[in-house]
Amino acid sequence: MTVKSFIPPHRTLMGPGPSDVSERVLHALARPTIGHLDPAFVGMMDEMKGLLQYAFQTKNELTMPVSAPGSAGMETCFMNLLEPGDKAIVCQNGVFGGRMKENVERCGATAVMVEDEWGRVVDPNKVEAALKANPDAKLLAFVHAETSTGAQSDAKTLVELAHKHDCLTIVDAVTSLAGSPLKVDEWNIDAIYSGTQKCLSAPPGLSPVSFSERAAEVIKNRKTKVNSWFLDLNLVMGYWGGGAKRAYHHTAPVNNLYGLHESLVMLQEEGIENAWARHQKNHLALRAGLEAMGINFVVAEKDRLPQLNAVSIPEGADDATVRTRLLKDFDLEIGAGLGALAGKVWRIGLMGSSSSMKNIELCLSALDTVLTDMGAKINAGVAVDAAKAAS
Repeated sequence: MTVKSFIPPHRTLMGPGPSDVSERVLHALARPTIGHLDPAFVGMMDEMKGLLQYAFQTKNELTMPVSAPGSAGMETCFMNLLEPGDKAIVCQNGVFGGRMKENVERCGATAVMVEDEWGRVVDPNKVEAALKANPDAKLLAFVHAETSTGAQSDAKTLVELAHKHDCLTIVDAVTSLAGSPLKVDEWNIDAIYSGTQKCLSAPPGLSPVSFSERAAEVIKNRKTKVNSWFLDLNLVMGYWGGGAKRAYHHTAPVNNLYGLHESLVMLQEEGIENAWARHQKNHLALRAGLEAMGINFVVAEKDRLPQLNAVSIPEGADDATVRTRLLKDFDLEIGAGLGALAGKVWRIGLMGSSSSMKNIELCLSALDTVLTDMGAKINAGVAVDAAKAAS
């Protein structure tokens, strides 16, 4: 069998990630590869740190992209801050809080769970009760923007509670970074991780992280070695630290970093507040269209993520058939439900470059066509006009 070059289809990505990658970023990925210790590349690394500090709204020195997807950013935070015998309070209101629990346990630490119903935000009262009941807890971990449900918890309040009880904080911002307000320094977040494939609209494969001085001191003063050589920040910072002299740690994904750099330049050009506002404006337009169609949201309005919209599948619609037809007939991807919401919801992403009125109109029109053909219980022919009126 002769295998030919792979040419992917052109899709519109409106699922939970990855999001559409802009032509500017795609062109950046195709630039000539140079060495990961080349002086020109080292200069770009310094720029990258400043751009990520802007995206996170922080001055943390320990801010960089981990050379692996968002899950590795999560592991970086837990592996570096926890040691065997530690205790961590972990909030779960969807899939990704469960992954935090796995990380805690793999560090040899104990996870105390604070659980909320899927589709609800983390309850600060439950968190405070857990902190009072566990005065020996080292950290509080929670998901700011739960990708599996579209719920956005109150990070500022949760961090304040943790610090009141002398706990560090680890925050999952995989879906919130550059899509909704996130202020690492103002909210005093200790450790935070994200991904490049959501609202930054760069390709998957890198995980921006940032650590406060308080967290950095904990890492430096560990009693045991970090249980991962690759993710040990005491070693990685020899490469990602400031200045021209860098110690070799690993071969960085050079071209992928070009793409992230370009996406962060684009974010700087748009302005972080403008990016937050764009995601919110487009969410309201999509909401108007879906609700006019008769499709309801899973999350209460005040708690919704603008960039990840979880909606109930209407009566008479088959989940997999609808998504398959959208992909086949319209080159449009939306996401299925996960865990407890599997088969019950669709997750419609409006992230980064995917967050545009053009995409909203395509999504609503395509859904209208497919659901009407299927005989689903919706109001046909009204969604696009409703979205335009709300935009």
